Amino acid sequence: MSRKKIVAATGCPTGIAHTFMAAEALKIAAEQLGVDIKVETHGQVGIENALTDQDILEADGVIVAADKDVNTDRFHGKPLIEVPVAKGIRTPNELIQGIINGEAPVHQVKGRASGTEKTSAPSPSQQKSSNKWIHTIYKHLMNGVSHMLPFVVGGGVLIALSFLFGIYSADPQHETYHPFAAYLKNIGGLGFSLMVPILAAFIADSIAKRPGMVVGFIGGLLANDGGAGFLGGIIAGFAAGYIIVLLQFLLQKLPASLDGLKSIFIYPVIGIFLIGAVMTPLLVPITGLNNSLMDFLSAVQSTNPLLLGLIVGAMCGFDMGGPFNKAAYVTGTALLAEGNLYFMAGVSAACITPPLIIAIATTIFRKHFTPQERNAGAINYILGATHITEGAIPFAAKNPVVVLPIIMFGSAISAILTYLFGVQVPAPHGGFLVLPVVTGAFQWVLSILIGSLVGAILYGLYRKKIDKPAV
Repeated sequence: MSRKKIVAATGCPTGIAHTFMAAEALKIAAEQLGVDIKVETHGQVGIENALTDQDILEADGVIVAADKDVNTDRFHGKPLIEVPVAKGIRTPNELIQGIINGEAPVHQVKGRASGTEKTSAPSPSQQKSSNKWIHTIYKHLMNGVSHMLPFVVGGGVLIALSFLFGIYSADPQHETYHPFAAYLKNIGGLGFSLMVPILAAFIADSIAKRPGMVVGFIGGLLANDGGAGFLGGIIAGFAAGYIIVLLQFLLQKLPASLDGLKSIFIYPVIGIFLIGAVMTPLLVPITGLNNSLMDFLSAVQSTNPLLLGLIVGAMCGFDMGGPFNKAAYVTGTALLAEGNLYFMAGVSAACITPPLIIAIATTIFRKHFTPQERNAGAINYILGATHITEGAIPFAAKNPVVVLPIIMFGSAISAILTYLFGVQVPAPHGGFLVLPVVTGAFQWVLSILIGSLVGAILYGLYRKKIDKPAV
């Protein structure tokens, strides 16, 4: 009996850790279950180990573990299981077993005839339309976020570097003016200013492909120029995507000979007109809502740093790169664009803490960890120092009920202390690499180390308690 063949695609918003952790987990599970698998990864550097048409044709089923668009249209007619990337990390055996057992629903793309590919009966999972709808919306949003992040990080770090010459060194009228600082701030500001248009463009791209991207970019520019900010960009992205979907539906009976004209002329012209008509009257209320939200968060930050730090720390530590973590991080980048450098300091501290908790615990309580865990723990020093939270996931996954609260507690301590010290972090990523531009760098590192040490001791004591001496 020939071995089953499965193809898979993984992707996460940042494209740094979750993407490759899910790919590795699927490969290990496939080997254990005697299945051949090829995994395509959608990381920050682009698509690697790309699936060919022949790979897909020969596959008995497809697994998509992604929180971004990975072009599932090419899997038309194939049994397909689509889940968040976190599930690819935590339950790879279950996903592969679903393909083996013929439980995966057949993927159907509207407007395409069924091919001769292998099929299977729909499973009860098809009935979970509510969860699928929520994940679809989240996937569209995260596709925008994943493409936005390089602009935010690249532009934000350059702006932060300009502060090394002085806070006002980019101002020609100030005595500390330095031309190179002005250059850094101008170039970085240009990259940072594209945050909202890129966000909107790739939300729309996830919904309606290239025609949506064009309309989404214009909608994002309208939101950005109108002061609607990040919230306006999200609304513009979804509006643009579904405007194009509506146009595709209304124009589907046009002759096939006009398909090229639709993409290059009809969709852009009508789509840009309609997104302008939609966004123009919405700009005032969205801008008001956006400003109110930013003011509220700023007020909580100054009046109740304990509560804010608790919330931010818990969100960042709860799913470490997942939806809650991303919500806090994206809010931090949005506030950074508004000139608020305090909020991101707490978010960064809370994101750096989880891997450091693991690293310190495997160092202090080393005899209660396996050699493989100690090696992974040492790597977490590097991951934590560079703001890659996901290194803690394999440890948390072994007993999330106990380990996640410990990580959340440690992250909350780090965030609370950061807010109490009034630390300012002008860069949206980079971890300790951006220390030269951090205002209150010593206090920031101290806050992170205290939160990490507390979490590490709690986690280490837990491992000591469950560690059974060999007899």
